[in-house]
Amino acid sequence: MAYNSKAGQLRIIGGSWRGHKIDFVTEPGVRPTPDRIRETLFNWLQASIADARCLDLFSGSGALGFEALSRGASEVVMVEQSSAVTKQLRTNAALLKTSGAQIEQCNADNYLQRPAQPFDIIFLDPPFETDSLENYCSQLASNGWLAPHAQIYMERAKGSPTPQLPADWQMHREKQSGKVCYALATRNN
Repeated sequence: MAYNSKAGQLRIIGGSWRGHKIDFVTEPGVRPTPDRIRETLFNWLQASIADARCLDLFSGSGALGFEALSRGASEVVMVEQSSAVTKQLRTNAALLKTSGAQIEQCNADNYLQRPAQPFDIIFLDPPFETDSLENYCSQLASNGWLAPHAQIYMERAKGSPTPQLPADWQMHREKQSGKVCYALATRNN
């Protein structure tokens, strides 16, 4: 599905909001995770999503964060630097009547300079053109952002190098779909 207008729409595919449609702002770098990939990801996470504390570091459309809340996550911190995108995320949270979404308008690097709060699940989907996935993995691992057995979801462009993972992370699953490589790593602590 191509989004050429200033607004797009996506569907929550599972959980209590299954079938609900939410709008998102189409700005450069905002690339909603496709339905098929989200379905696979949340199948991977089904045993651990209930009551999880999640960080959606490059929230964009909110597809991953709202899907996590729909499937039982207790809290999702959605970090987004664009004011227009952040405003739409807040509108969607109000429409879904959720108190579990904490939406932060902030650059990801600046957010990670704050005092760390450990998360159970991290959604790490930086804009493909930045090639910064490895840097964010390192920051998350070294600054106390991960709960002992955290799971880290990563998306990158097909053909881009696989990031070197921190020593205490293990690649759990990895797949490709279209132009996207996506993976789930676990922290072994």
